Amino acid sequence: MEGFSFLVLIVVATFIIAGGLASLRILFGVGRKILALAGNIVLGIFLLFGVNILPFVNIPINPLTVLVAGFGGVTGVGILLIGNILGLV
Repeated sequence: MEGFSFLVLIVVATFIIAGGLASLRILFGVGRKILALAGNIVLGIFLLFGVNILPFVNIPINPLTVLVAGFGGVTGVGILLIGNILGLV
């Protein structure tokens, strides 16, 4: 009977370790995506302020443009620039 309980202990420990490793892999994958998104937000906002320094660009700094630049990153700032050239922003 003692051999059976040791076998059960090994099986349970294997499942716990496998579950922990799978959880770590998922967390690292999500963490990598969150870190990339945060970098994109910071880059977009800095680029918005940097482009706004140029004398021929006048993009108003309001919550909508900050959200577009933040979530869009470089693409969002490009959309704002095109909107500024077309007179939409």
